[in-house]
Amino acid sequence: MSRLTCKLLYVFPVLLITQVLTTAGAKAAPTQDIEALLEDEQGEVEQVTSVSQLSDVQPSDWAFQALQSLVERYGCIAGYPNGTFRGNRAMTRYEFAAGLDACLNRVQELIANNTADAVKKEDLEILQRLQQEFSDGLVELGGRVDGLESRTAVLESQQFSTTTKLNAEVIMSLGGVFGGDRALNSDQWNEINGSANRESAKNAAYGSGGRRLQDNTTFSDRIRLNLISSFTGQDQLFARLEANNSTAFNAPVTGTNMTRTSWDTTNSADNSVQLGKLYYRFPIGNKINVIVDAVGGEFYDNFNTINPLLSSTPIGAISRFGRFSPIYRASNTSSASNTGSGISANWKINDAITLSGGYLARRGSDPSTGKGLFDGTYGALGQITFQPNNNLTLGLTYAHSYLRGENNDGDVVVSGSYGSAFANNPFNSSAANSVNTTTNHYGLQASYRFNPQFTLSGWLGYTQAIAENNAGANVKRGDQAEIWNWAVTLAFPDLGKKGNLGGIIFGQPPKVTSNDFGSSAVSPTNLVADRRVDNDTSYHLEALYRYQVNSNLSITPGLIVIFNPEHNSNNDTIFTGVLRTTFRF
Repeated sequence: MSRLTCKLLYVFPVLLITQVLTTAGAKAAPTQDIEALLEDEQGEVEQVTSVSQLSDVQPSDWAFQALQSLVERYGCIAGYPNGTFRGNRAMTRYEFAAGLDACLNRVQELIANNTADAVKKEDLEILQRLQQEFSDGLVELGGRVDGLESRTAVLESQQFSTTTKLNAEVIMSLGGVFGGDRALNSDQWNEINGSANRESAKNAAYGSGGRRLQDNTTFSDRIRLNLISSFTGQDQLFARLEANNSTAFNAPVTGTNMTRTSWDTTNSADNSVQLGKLYYRFPIGNKINVIVDAVGGEFYDNFNTINPLLSSTPIGAISRFGRFSPIYRASNTSSASNTGSGISANWKINDAITLSGGYLARRGSDPSTGKGLFDGTYGALGQITFQPNNNLTLGLTYAHSYLRGENNDGDVVVSGSYGSAFANNPFNSSAANSVNTTTNHYGLQASYRFNPQFTLSGWLGYTQAIAENNAGANVKRGDQAEIWNWAVTLAFPDLGKKGNLGGIIFGQPPKVTSNDFGSSAVSPTNLVADRRVDNDTSYHLEALYRYQVNSNLSITPGLIVIFNPEHNSNNDTIFTGVLRTTFRF
């Protein structure tokens, strides 16, 4: 047998079976009775020797001749136990492979038996016709491949880096605050209410900043350029350049931190470019992932905060409070502040349980006294996350912090700049009376997805703050303060259309419920002893709606309402309204 004949023996049945099977799959009937089909397929398929044995194959069928050739000449087509071929049923890749294998095995038998008439003149004519019929398509396909190779070569020669990708995130926001007067803390209101001349006492409490809110409308931005590199395919070197001019709606503007947005800054709000974050992430085996933060380390970036749809700054909550529990800010570090050095790890014990832990120093790059990796402010956090299924997530978290007040450089922030002035600085640490403060934070977080369009999340947090030194007449070493916070968040993904998000957040920002601070001493200028305890309860109510214009652009209008700001009912309700536009590319 000639070499050409052997080749044709292989090629011709392959073409036939490809034509029969693939086109049959493409013309599958969508209305087929699936249950009946499964019932019929319980038996083994049976080899047939004549196409007439297939009850559902008629001479008028478009693939009759090809099927007849495969059955009667090559003997490599099987029917179902009920005597049907089901040419209109969709085929699987397994079925295609099985049919092709049967035909190739039959060809090998023909070659081994040296069957001289296995390929007839009609077969050669059909093969020639198929070659001519698909010649234009093959030429076109070859041209496309050549074009792709050329474009690929250009991209490879002009690409930014073979190991590094660049992406960007831009937030533009229009917003402002409105209401009445700026908020005062409870000790100030105690003094005002105990004074014979309330207006004079009010003026003294507000000082040179005045009573009214700074309610001018603002337009600001935050820009982040992220360089992401990988050297093994499993590791990640991340570097971020950042600029921000979004002034925080905090005490100078509203009298409280409760009105802050999630993307504002208290650092350099002048759009100066800074190295915001630098870390290296790598796996150890299949279960452990390690993050080494050189600068900009934050626990809320390294661990699961269990508020899946609202924790992201560019596309989630519009408030600082609404993103996640303040326990994840225990290290008092942040991006673009030249703080946050340390190490974190996540250990996936099994599919349901993950154990996380980390240590971050606030000023790890500074070797001076009271700073560095181990001599200054730091936070350590441990968390166990339980996720028994895709809908439910529970987290138990503990964090310990040491906040050094002696440097007087903003290190003493107990509650992440979320709640009242007392909750962030319970012992009134200052340049005149610095108080080194340790904290123990305890948190319970939960999230449950009821259905693809609704997720309920929330948290409860308790903090114990301890004064580590004496400071003036009001603070003794060992004094303690207790701080509570909680929130419930409702997220409605794909609200209105796919990619949109509706959100409602309600909760209590951090509040000091008891404090050993203070003495019984009073004076003409201090008629009521300061205790740094919040008298009433503030409530945070937030509503937002993110409209996803396309994969790169979203627009989010939102409103934050703070009732009883600074946990005091004497303060006016304060509103923060924003329109956030986010570009991601």
